[in-house]
Amino acid sequence: MTRPDIISRSIAQALDAAHVRERPFRHWLLEDALPPATRDAVVALPIEAAEIPDTCGRRETNNDTRVHFGAENRGRYAVCDQLARALQDGPAVQAVERAAGIDLAGTSLRVEYCQDRDGFWLEPHTDIGAKRLTLLVYLSDDPGGADWGTDLMDEFWFPAARAPFAPGNGVMFVPGPTTWHGFRRRPIAGVRRSIIVNYVGPEWRARHELAFPHRPVGAP
Repeated sequence: MTRPDIISRSIAQALDAAHVRERPFRHWLLEDALPPATRDAVVALPIEAAEIPDTCGRRETNNDTRVHFGAENRGRYAVCDQLARALQDGPAVQAVERAAGIDLAGTSLRVEYCQDRDGFWLEPHTDIGAKRLTLLVYLSDDPGGADWGTDLMDEFWFPAARAPFAPGNGVMFVPGPTTWHGFRRRPIAGVRRSIIVNYVGPEWRARHELAFPHRPVGAP
């Protein structure tokens, strides 16, 4: 297992070296965001990928099968706790604030573990609302997975870019009215594993999804 401070520094270093792209909206492309041992530990979690007939283009269609690194899973699995602690304060948070030019004080950390099977798709959406920041980190090394990156879309919902998909790669953006993204339906031969990191405002209602529901980011 990897200590939270080492994970936090790894994320910070990836952000400091990230490639900034302005089209179709400002986003950051990361490489080697997580230590390999951390990625492997998440992939090795004894949590089976759910068989979902159809997402209808939205993850919330199947809320009962979603996996978050909340209090329960943090207590059950060491890697969930370590990763959550790494993203709660320290170098990772400072690097996010520095890169994105935002203040995360008063927000809460939400980490979702996604395991997408063939047939998965997501309609274009922006993440506006309670989400102050979105960071996706990819985990899978399945053959053929290079085409599994998130689609970044223009205002006409035309896929203008696709985040490079490889273990440890990631994409980050500050949600806004133009941050259209999704996943156009295409073959997934294996399991498309990733984590979605959000820093959300106090209006977020699903408190059980939060890593530290009673402690805002950076608070002692």
